[in-house]
Amino acid sequence: MANWFECKVAYRKIMENGAEKKVNDTFLVDALSFTEAESRIIEEITPYISGEFSVSAVKRTKISEIFWDDSADKWYLVKVAFITIDEKTAQEKKSNSLILVAATDFKGALEHFIEEMKTTMADYEIVSITETPILDVYKVKLGDKGTEQSNG
Repeated sequence: MANWFECKVAYRKIMENGAEKKVNDTFLVDALSFTEAESRIIEEITPYISGEFSVSAVKRTKISEIFWDDSADKWYLVKVAFITIDEKTAQEKKSNSLILVAATDFKGALEHFIEEMKTTMADYEIVSITETPILDVYKVKLGDKGTEQSNG
């Protein structure tokens, strides 16, 4: 199972009008520890940022799964309640999960989520869908070849 860490990176970005602006961008990294997450985000973003930058925050997330789409440019967080029935009491029980969904817009996120959930037998209801500030998601790297593989 993947351990997703949200990393914020502060740096100066050249805007379209040529002005320089200090930004704090958010990325998601699969890592085993806070230290590895910081190291991985530095490794991943160094080729794309000119000048100085700093990792301003690293925090563990509760994202349980990611639904990928390489053509999408935004990330949406879907809070979903899985519904189960307690066999002893016959009471309905809901357990919430967070799933990150790649999409180009809100409607696309909903459709992509529903399409991915067709393979599950579990009953669920969508609690919320929100657009995230996440710019990119970096999967775990396995082996010396640098090949990426998703764990979840």
